[in-house]
Amino acid sequence: MGDEARRPMLGGEVDAVVAARGGGLRERLARVEERLRTIAAEAAPPLDGHAGATIAAGGKRLRPLLVLLAGGEPAVGVDDAGLVRAAVAVELIHSATLVHDDVLDAAPLRRGRPTVWATHGRAAATATGDYLFARAFGELVDNGRADEIRILSDASSALAAGELLQREDAFRTDVTLERYLHRCELKTARLFEAACRLGALETGAPDEDLGAFGRRIGLAFQLLDDVLDVSGPVERTGKPRGTDLLDGTVTLPFILARELDPSLRDAARPETPDEAEALCDRIAASGALDDARARALEIVAEAKREMPAPDAALLLVADSVVERYS
Repeated sequence: MGDEARRPMLGGEVDAVVAARGGGLRERLARVEERLRTIAAEAAPPLDGHAGATIAAGGKRLRPLLVLLAGGEPAVGVDDAGLVRAAVAVELIHSATLVHDDVLDAAPLRRGRPTVWATHGRAAATATGDYLFARAFGELVDNGRADEIRILSDASSALAAGELLQREDAFRTDVTLERYLHRCELKTARLFEAACRLGALETGAPDEDLGAFGRRIGLAFQLLDDVLDVSGPVERTGKPRGTDLLDGTVTLPFILARELDPSLRDAARPETPDEAEALCDRIAASGALDDARARALEIVAEAKREMPAPDAALLLVADSVVERYS
């Protein structure tokens, strides 16, 4: 499946981030939500209902939050509509990829809710993802900046390449750590990077430095999400343990565990949920989960060390990525 851990928005962490940043952050987040609802409603029936359900399912809204934070606090009297549009565009791309992931994975649930694929079929889900994807670029066009469109286009191309790489690697027991990390960069980290760069460009901040911060946070986010697939429980993740393993997705915990317990190579193709859960137990018993978490925590620490300038709100976001998995 995709990189979302099928849980609600950041919740309490948002309050802390808003308190750290102050100003109009909460109001801008509300405008992002309102614009997302409007875009869904503008689709022709029945697509409007499918798009609305996808957006209403929510999620952490972490990517648009990064756009707004990377943009800093616009000066008094400065129009911040472009910043909000960039945040909306990034979330639309993310939502589109999740709907398409559900088609590829034949996923019945997303964040504990029935998917468009499950309730209305492959064609409806594919069209929903296509609509959200197209509207993302339509939203960003209004900013009138070719550099922003190029950044989002590059990130979207990376997502597609990462998805193809993941399909190519399905059920393979010889996927290297380097190849896995490259896939995570493509599928997850590049959109985090784009979120930070778009926000920075809208307000003249150093976009490449903030982009590097976002890229590291996105990579750690994916590593920890893959840990959750093995550690569970379903009450926390909204999906059975080993769902990704059952789908053939080779993730960091398995890669590390097979080095610690070579016999796991023969168990890399679970065929039932029970077999997938049993494989999760063996991975956990190898000690690989602690190693995987440690690698992710080091990436977060590096992101914080390499920030172009200390920013309390962005540091809180980095910490929240870790805390949700502790």
